[in-house]
Order: sequence, then structure tokens, then C-alpha cells
Amino acid sequence: MKIALLAGDGIGPEIVAQAERVLRYFQQEGLQIELEPGLLGGCAVDATGEPFPEATRQLAIEADAILLGAVGGTQYDGLPREKRPEQGLLAIRKELNLFANLRPVVLYPELSNASTLKPEVVSGLDILIVRELTGDIYFGRPRGIEYRDGQKVGFNTMIYSESEIRRIAHVAFQAAGRRNGRLCSVDKMNVLECTQLWRDVVTETAQSYPDVTLSHMLVDNAAMQLVRNPRQFDVVVTGNMFGDILSDEASMLTGSIGMLPSASLDDRNKGLYEPIHGSAPDIAGKGIANPLATILSAAMMLRYSFNQETAASRIEHAVQKTLQQSYRTEDIYEAGMRKIGTVEMGDRVLANLQSR
Repeated sequence: MKIALLAGDGIGPEIVAQAERVLRYFQQEGLQIELEPGLLGGCAVDATGEPFPEATRQLAIEADAILLGAVGGTQYDGLPREKRPEQGLLAIRKELNLFANLRPVVLYPELSNASTLKPEVVSGLDILIVRELTGDIYFGRPRGIEYRDGQKVGFNTMIYSESEIRRIAHVAFQAAGRRNGRLCSVDKMNVLECTQLWRDVVTETAQSYPDVTLSHMLVDNAAMQLVRNPRQFDVVVTGNMFGDILSDEASMLTGSIGMLPSASLDDRNKGLYEPIHGSAPDIAGKGIANPLATILSAAMMLRYSFNQETAASRIEHAVQKTLQQSYRTEDIYEAGMRKIGTVEMGDRVLANLQSR
């Protein structure tokens, strides 16, 4: 089982290093995995001039799964759009056809006070956001900036085909069937024809899943409901742009964006696994970044791509035990807790893995 390690930019190398330590622990226990590093994003631009170089493309194709840190940085903002780090991330998703993004939003009881919402609103929170990842306005064409009537005009195309909607709907319905049997599809069908088609196709697909209760919600209402009554949701399915926004909003319900992992899967469960946060260049190199989302992404990788449920559960238990022991990085720190850095958090998770 070959894993490509793409640390990326900013805090990426720091947090991936801690997840790598966890994976190497299981390697020492006998898990047959091979780890190989590669370049993606700004570091790839610096080294090769391209955000997704050919060597990384070949590595990604050969690997059974990919663990990614983060990409991007303000120093790249002046580059042509096709050379910016984020284009590398979009390209690898497209190259591997990673159309299904799974983002669990789980509030650990130990972090209930870290959430900006009242404990009685978020206690017991457990949502899965299923985001379509290779279509929508991020990939639609035509797009660009041009002159019209003497002034600059920017334009993008929001577009989905029936087949793209149907395949992500199947993923979401199946996930809901394994959970609590409730699926909420989010769109903006009152003003966008593209998402009227989304609603129509999701509704049609529901006929194949009689045990799942389907509801629909407009995206502006969904954004409000996530902070008003988040526990009403079980599984949420939506398009690329809406999913990008809603999942980041939902992350703050858990107390920190540094706590949430994600999986981006193809139709055979080959996946790219990454924390949902960005490269955080403002804290890069300071040793204070929270590595838990990346470690939990490694757990998702073992579960979904390698069917190693026991190992995945052990990692998740070790993370929770570390929180129970009051260890916190700066982003989730509160009075009375033990503030530690990135490496120390990795140390504690490893210690709890070893003390099972």
C-alpha cells in the first residue's frame, strides 16, 4: 500500500510530519505501507515552476492514497492564475477524478467550551458534509476577465451534468444509510437553474433509497441553520462552491478549523486526505499549528482506502484521549488546559497509541 506524502506549504510540512509519525508507528507494527514524499503547490512552483509537476502526477497515479498538508501563500498571489499553488490542488483532484469530498464535523465533548456557540446548541454534534469536488463554478468554462464596453468584466460558469449530480447523490445517500438515515440536499434552486437540476436529480435518486429521508434546503437558510440548530443535520450533500463555504462554517462549530479532517474519493475509494484548513502562513514555522486534523485525516485514509478500521479507530481514540488529558494547541486552548506545540501534540498522540 503506497502513500504519497504531499506536505505542501505554510504549516503543511509541520503537520504532515506528525501524521507521518503516526503512520510509521503502524508500519513498525507490521502494517504494509510505503511512504513517498512529493511536491505540490507553492513548494512545487519554487522547485519546478509548476504547482502540479509531472513527477508528482506520476506519484499520485501510482499511489493507493495521498496525504496532503496544505497549499498556498501570499507570496504567490502575484503569479499568473495557472501557476498559483491552489491550481495544483484543483489539478490533482481532477486528474484522479476525486469527485466526492467527505467532511465529518464532530464536536469532541472535551472541546465543547472551545466552540463559539453555547454547549447546549453544539453538544453531541455529528454531521457529515458530502461535497461534490470536480465540477461547479470552480471548473466551469467559459471563465475569465475581459474588456466589454470599455471596462473589465469577470465571469465564471456554474455547470453540472446529470451524471455528476447523480454519482455524488449516491455517495451521500449511502453515507446517510450507514448513519441515521437523514439526508439534506443544499441548493439555490430559486435563482440558479443549475441547482434546480441538482434538486431534480437528487430527488429522482432518492427513489433508490427508501430507508433514507430526503429534505432540501436553500444554501442561505442552510448557512443560518448551521449556527442556529446544527444538530438537525445528519448528512448534508451539496455542490462544490456551497460545500466549500458551508464546511468551513461548520468547522467553527467544533471549536477550531484545526480539528477537521477530510477525504476526497474516487469511485473505487482511492483518496486524497487532508485537513480542511489552509496553509496558515502567519503561524508557519512557529511550532504552534494544530496537527490533529491531519492525524485524523490519516485515520480516514486507513479506514476508507485501506479498510483498516481497527487502526483508524485507534488513532481517533488516541486523539480523544489526548484531549481528555487536557493537552491543547493554541487554537483550542482555554484556561486550565496544558498548552503545547505541534511536535508535543504528536508526542502525546503517539504515547496514547502505544498505551492501549
